Amino acid sequence: MNLKPLGDRVILRQDEAEVTTASGLYLASGAQEKPQTGTVLAVGEGRMDKDGKFLPMPVKVGDKVIYSKYGGTEVAMGGENVLILRADDIYAVVE
Repeated sequence: MNLKPLGDRVILRQDEAEVTTASGLYLASGAQEKPQTGTVLAVGEGRMDKDGKFLPMPVKVGDKVIYSKYGGTEVAMGGENVLILRADDIYAVVE
């Protein structure tokens, strides 16, 4: 199944949650925080301005990004969970 985001939405693959602490302790699955980083899989056409022209999207496919902790909607796609969120919920591109 292929998903094509509409408007200013972006589809991300979330990074895996950390299973150990910096000191090497293993975390129980309930204690693991959801990551706020991921990789862009697909990008919509962008938001339309008042003149009917599309504004460029701030990210592209393949970018590693940091996004809002509570932003987006999780969707199962092809056996994996992906996140669909608005471009406004993306805070930064990791370079």
